[in-house]
Amino acid sequence: MKNYKFSLAKSGKHTCPKCGHKTFVLYINNESGNPIHETVGRCDRENNCGYHYTPGQYRKDNNISFDTKKEYTLKPAPKPHPIASYIDTDILKQSLCSYENNNFVKYLRDYFGAEVVSKAIERYFVGTAENGGTIFWQIDLQGKIRAGKIILYDTTGHRRKDVMPPVQWVHNVLELPDFNLSQCFFGEHLLHDITKTVTIVESEKTAIIASIYYPNTIWLATGGSNGLNIEKCQCLKGRTVVLYPDAGCFNKWDKKAKELSAICRIFASSLIEKNATVQERKAGYDMADYLIKTQTFQCTDKL
Repeated sequence: MKNYKFSLAKSGKHTCPKCGHKTFVLYINNESGNPIHETVGRCDRENNCGYHYTPGQYRKDNNISFDTKKEYTLKPAPKPHPIASYIDTDILKQSLCSYENNNFVKYLRDYFGAEVVSKAIERYFVGTAENGGTIFWQIDLQGKIRAGKIILYDTTGHRRKDVMPPVQWVHNVLELPDFNLSQCFFGEHLLHDITKTVTIVESEKTAIIASIYYPNTIWLATGGSNGLNIEKCQCLKGRTVVLYPDAGCFNKWDKKAKELSAICRIFASSLIEKNATVQERKAGYDMADYLIKTQTFQCTDKL
């Protein structure tokens, strides 16, 4: 029988670094019997939390040799993320109006028509800020509101470059005390439908536009090119996932797909990379740009 250097403790539950429940089992060093670190372990709430930080990942993150024949000293791990804060549902509900002052929504209506856009806005709970900015709410699988990201657009559907900062957060605007931002995918709440393929893009705008073209696919947004990480992707367990990186980001996301393959069936599409011109690549050409450029709008589902 093989003797493992590390294993999950057979008794004792601790507070999970992610969800805050006392359902966390620590990994221990079987030679010393001591825990590796307070963040290294697995939460028993696999469906509702899914936190799992292995000894191997801990050693990799801290540049510790994987040669178990050599002695090594564990370095202090980064402090665990504080327990996520959430925004009250009433705040979200109050934002679901004033679309006549929302340039992004007006742009969508002009291009796709009011009926189709209304369904997309309802699907993603897109809101309007007091300054006319578009609020992209991040709602997790449990229906909890993790964040509200505010972006100002011009009448052509592009971000306004004269506004600083370019992105604001609802919790900062409302000055919510002791708010701990823990982001999830934009559109994560749509994952309750387990029959559909999941597609991931970078921007919230792109996810919404792509969902209009292909409503029978779940479109999520990372909110940035660095928005793919193991913790955030736990909600994708067992799913089939296609990544559509912006032009110039294919290699980065292709590498990330390989890292995430233990969680789900995932690959990065080179569609945008192959079709973007040099100028488009410099401009950050993405799936929304590709769809608008190459297709006359029709509600189809053949990707």
